[in-house]
Amino acid sequence: MNSLCLLAFPYFYRTVPNDFIQYKAIVSLMKYFGWSWVGILVADNESGLMASQEIQRGLSEHGYCVDFIEFLPYRSSLDYSKEARIVYSLSTTSANVIIIYGDHNYIFRLQIILYMNTIPSKIWIISCQWSLSEGTEYEFLSFAPFNGSLAISLPAKTSPNFEDFSKNINPDTYPNDVFIENVWWQLYDCNYRSKHSFTDLCIGNETIYNPENVNIHKSMTHYSYSIYNAVYALAHALHLMTSQKKEDLVENGFPAWKVSEIICDELKSNHLPLKFGQFHQRPSPNLVINAEKIRWSKHFLQSQRSVCSESCTPGYRKSHRESQPSCCYDCVPCAEGEISNGTDTETCTKCPERLWPNMNRDLCIPKEITYLSYEDILGMSLAVVSVFLFLLTCLVTMILMKHRNTPVVKANNRSLSFILLISLKMCFLCSLIFIGYPHKVTCILRQTVFGITFSISVSAILAKTVTVVIAFNATNPRSRLKHWVGTRTSYSVLLICSSMQMIICVIWLGCSPPFPQDNMQDEVGKIVAECNDGSQVAFYSVLGYMGSLSFVSFLIAFLARNLPDVFNEAKYITFSMLVFCSVWISFIPAYLSSKGKYVVAMEIFAILASSFGLLGCIFIPKCYVILIRPEMNTKVSMVTR
Repeated sequence: MNSLCLLAFPYFYRTVPNDFIQYKAIVSLMKYFGWSWVGILVADNESGLMASQEIQRGLSEHGYCVDFIEFLPYRSSLDYSKEARIVYSLSTTSANVIIIYGDHNYIFRLQIILYMNTIPSKIWIISCQWSLSEGTEYEFLSFAPFNGSLAISLPAKTSPNFEDFSKNINPDTYPNDVFIENVWWQLYDCNYRSKHSFTDLCIGNETIYNPENVNIHKSMTHYSYSIYNAVYALAHALHLMTSQKKEDLVENGFPAWKVSEIICDELKSNHLPLKFGQFHQRPSPNLVINAEKIRWSKHFLQSQRSVCSESCTPGYRKSHRESQPSCCYDCVPCAEGEISNGTDTETCTKCPERLWPNMNRDLCIPKEITYLSYEDILGMSLAVVSVFLFLLTCLVTMILMKHRNTPVVKANNRSLSFILLISLKMCFLCSLIFIGYPHKVTCILRQTVFGITFSISVSAILAKTVTVVIAFNATNPRSRLKHWVGTRTSYSVLLICSSMQMIICVIWLGCSPPFPQDNMQDEVGKIVAECNDGSQVAFYSVLGYMGSLSFVSFLIAFLARNLPDVFNEAKYITFSMLVFCSVWISFIPAYLSSKGKYVVAMEIFAILASSFGLLGCIFIPKCYVILIRPEMNTKVSMVTR
């Protein structure tokens, strides 16, 4: 009847509830209990088809889904294929809530299906069509599978004068009402006017309220209430038809002020009627539930969940399964750098740049700031090694200073030796600048101090090597190299070579100096506090120039390695330059492939290793002669050698 057009039937009035209101009540009930995954069984007729479509549409508006829709055959139907589909759907569905729409003829067929087959326990939501069926009332709810069902029924309210009417009614009150005489005859097996000769006459004091009339309702039932509404609806319709224009008469087929009185607004559970809620359409759809009154079936200790997939907790998002309803999904963790702080989140939210998800991925927290610190085992170890090598260099300096007038110290420009030792001390100490939180000053000092001190060290070695070569070749009386013999040449080489590195550093600081920065790309979930070199060209220019000095020193020392030991230490310089070059050649690829604080650790390691190579290869042999073999540290011994 919902499809009737008001233009064709302008004075159409309902005497039964509007099914669309019932659909809203069912959807509201699903929403109240959170039953987002249901099955639907409807009568195999036009009304059932419309009900399935409207209920499914209402559920989908709230994001709820229907697992299956099956049509119940009529009680006398021989269509067993539909029965088979119903059994399969009920047996395999994961939905715990099934909505039933149909009168007693269809529900009776469902009872047979449930009786003949083993079906898992379900919560049944039964529409009010069953209560419109003559003689059904609540009897079918006593069937075991339906025990604990939630059923929608018609309202049953009492008219103000209904009770007085019931007490005073008898055949004498309404002598022309054959129906009342019939009722008396059925109740008391008597008659008022001897129409039934085989029965006795009524004595006159019989009433409906006699205690023995247990089958007579003492209050208005939903049947009588529906008739009551129908009569009043007809009266109002006739009144409005004769007094108003048709466009003012109706709204959804019944006067708006009367709708709230005829809708399906009572819900019942268990095989005994137990009202636990109401649904009102006007002024706005409203479902009122008293959950404490619900008596769930013994199979359910409490309200049963009916969902296709459990809710996704914070930290997860929905991943919908292909070719399945929207209610069916998998919960997948949020991707790296993303969070979800709500339940059943469709998408995860990316954390701001300086924040990172916590372990549960439901909250963005500040990223951990990491750098090579003295608290780290790595930083502490490098600092200890640096200080140890510095102290070792100080010890070597003290030994050479104490024996500065011995031949082994004076053999090859002891002033350059002490300059080299001082620069090595600076090299060991400059590695400490690389440890700790980077600031603007420390970033500038790191590379410049390192570049200049190392250049002084390598320049001093180059000056010593050049001095040896010149001294050996100047022994020829005719050689012009005699003019270059002396400390002037050594100091000139040292000053010129060191100055070139200083100029490169000054240009670097003037154009694009190093600066502190927060690196958020190298380590996931962390901020690496580091120094940006400013100009990669300048940085590699410093390394390149230092490498060039090392290569020239190595080449000259290698060519002079066979000169008599009494005049030079070229052999040891060759070894030291070989170690130095090997360390820094290995450093470049390791530096480029490292990330975070390990970049700084690699550079410190290169500084310490190359500096120790110079210290060990050049000065440890001298200390060995001074401390272990003092007999070799004499002028006579050196002349003999």
